[in-house]
Amino acid sequence: MDGIKWLFFDIGSTLADESLAYEEIYRKIAKAANKTYDFVYEKALEYYKQNKRGDKEVSKLLGVEKPIWEPQYERLYDDAKECLEQLSRKYKIGIIANQIPGTAQRLEKFGIRKYFDVIAASAEEGVAKPDRRIFEIALERAKCLADQAVMIGDRIDYDIVPAKNMGMKTIWVKQGMGQYWIFSDESERPDYEVDSLSELLEVL
Repeated sequence: MDGIKWLFFDIGSTLADESLAYEEIYRKIAKAANKTYDFVYEKALEYYKQNKRGDKEVSKLLGVEKPIWEPQYERLYDDAKECLEQLSRKYKIGIIANQIPGTAQRLEKFGIRKYFDVIAASAEEGVAKPDRRIFEIALERAKCLADQAVMIGDRIDYDIVPAKNMGMKTIWVKQGMGQYWIFSDESERPDYEVDSLSELLEVL
């Protein structure tokens, strides 16, 4: 991609595999509602395929409180380190993510903090995606124009659409529950789609 200087990554289901954390949430919902795990998972999946937050909707459907997020269940995708290592030789890299407090520490624990020159995370910034202000904060810190940056994430509604509206290039990583998104019109389509972080290297 010509003229690109910065890459901004989401974290959940982009760099970090959240499948175990979601399994724990579905287990807790199932227990609280006296349902089977499979029932809760299938219902959640139905909602995700309607572009809705499955965990939130299934909690509401069953009349139970949505369990809190437990980051200790997050794992780095196997190809994340190698991907960041290679991309950092060519680009500056940042984070734009909706996260609970302690983002930098979690990235340190994953062994990837060193790759990021800018971190804009919702808990620390007091503003969350899809609000354009969190994108503006990141670009300002990077001293980067929108058209010199790429947003890489798993969510069409939180990552791709707002970044496109800012004038950034976009890459949709089809991992996690975000992969089931159904496009409603062309304004939602990313510039590129990949199935894994390893595939990013072919695009960038």
